Amino acid sequence: MPLPSAVPTPNFTLSAAAPRREAGAVALALLDDDGALELGPGAASLADDLDADLLALLDQAGAKAAAGSVTALPFPGLTLYAVGVGGAGPDDLRKAGAALARAATGHETVESAVQAVGDQAGLTAFVAGAVLASFRFTMRTEEQAPRLVRRVVLALADPAADAAVLARAEAIAGASFRARWLATMPSNVKSPEWLAEQALVLAAPGQLKTKVWGQPELEKEGFGGILAVGRASASPPRLVRLDYTPKKRRAPHVVLVGKGITFDTGGLSIKPGESMVNMKRDMTGAAVVAATLGALHQVGCPVRVTGLLPIAENSIGGDALRPGDVITHWGGRTTEVTNTDAEGRLVLADALRYAVDEIKPDLVVDIATLTGAIKVALGLHTGGYFATDDAAAAHLEQASRESGERLWRMPLSEEYESFLSSKVADSDNAPGRAPAITAALFLQHFTGGLPWVHLDIASVGDALKDSDEWTAGPTGFGVRLLLHWLGSADPLAGVGG
Repeated sequence: MPLPSAVPTPNFTLSAAAPRREAGAVALALLDDDGALELGPGAASLADDLDADLLALLDQAGAKAAAGSVTALPFPGLTLYAVGVGGAGPDDLRKAGAALARAATGHETVESAVQAVGDQAGLTAFVAGAVLASFRFTMRTEEQAPRLVRRVVLALADPAADAAVLARAEAIAGASFRARWLATMPSNVKSPEWLAEQALVLAAPGQLKTKVWGQPELEKEGFGGILAVGRASASPPRLVRLDYTPKKRRAPHVVLVGKGITFDTGGLSIKPGESMVNMKRDMTGAAVVAATLGALHQVGCPVRVTGLLPIAENSIGGDALRPGDVITHWGGRTTEVTNTDAEGRLVLADALRYAVDEIKPDLVVDIATLTGAIKVALGLHTGGYFATDDAAAAHLEQASRESGERLWRMPLSEEYESFLSSKVADSDNAPGRAPAITAALFLQHFTGGLPWVHLDIASVGDALKDSDEWTAGPTGFGVRLLLHWLGSADPLAGVGG
């Protein structure tokens, strides 16, 4: 398999010209003008060239202007795709980009004027949709699927004004694509060692400073949570640190912590078989953090960012962590393990406390496919988050709207704190009541009172089917969110104030 930095995504180029008949595949925007269909920029010249009444043909074909609908019109030597763009906002254009990428499968190149109906935010969204809907992962010896679109010419563009926007859009979409690729890799390949190596590959283009703890270093420094979760596996755990520093070296500092469970059997508190099938993606948080760190230099992130990836495989064996065991985390806090399937918080706890004591950032953010309870609360299209700082919450809400990765703020209900009580340790890892909230409260004890955000993305870690920019399987949710936020002008404005 190729390394994640080399996984191919569609290539985009800018052209000031209108789409040409000679292109072989052309896409135009289809809008709704008070109940009547209307074609977007580039339609008039193409209609003249084809000597055809395009709107009449589309009306006969039952075309719709709803965002993401596609109607194909065949002409000699040309397929014309009329792509509905709804209200032509970023969310609409993200759907349109995804729909075009799927509809045009089989064409090597497509000339598109669809994105020309939007602004720069719309261009960014269109690129994200087209890239992510093109995601494919296969280990088949013979690939039988039709070839994907490999080149998209963005027609009617202003190359001078749009070049930087396009480069940033491709960086964000490509990073999300790579996180999805890592999460989709089967766990017989994706050992903790392998995932740590891939994180270093992603760090190389941005010349990030890196450090990796193997099992001896983890034991020496007392990372008890990571070691306990990973001790039954034949593949020892790892902790990876990635450091991004902007030109302004005294800039504020953010730490991102990503859960990296390369496979989760549930341990001795074993999962049911059907619940275990997709557990190769339980390291999505680590993949998101690694892919985000690797793209920070491309989005002009103005703050320092450190990524921490606690990586382990939660296996079953003679040395497995047992219900009733008490573990000591980095920093000394103890946890009674009453459910070995609540393992993600155990590895996150070590990394969070390390970040607080050794890095002393201005804000800590963790991201994890953590609890099934968040899926019950929010369904399959919205991620949950908890925050101790309203300014940080506001930044993430804004990035959520811009990126299309939808979030909903959950309460850190202090009245549930008593649920964590243990008779033999500082806390119980799985009290069994209000599971998503108590998981967040458990982690809060390791944040040292610093501004903190906890992203529980178990609800959006997998897609059941192809839908808009999502493809069936792991979604890589969180990369676009974090890069829209960290690539903004002042991502920590008001935090801690």
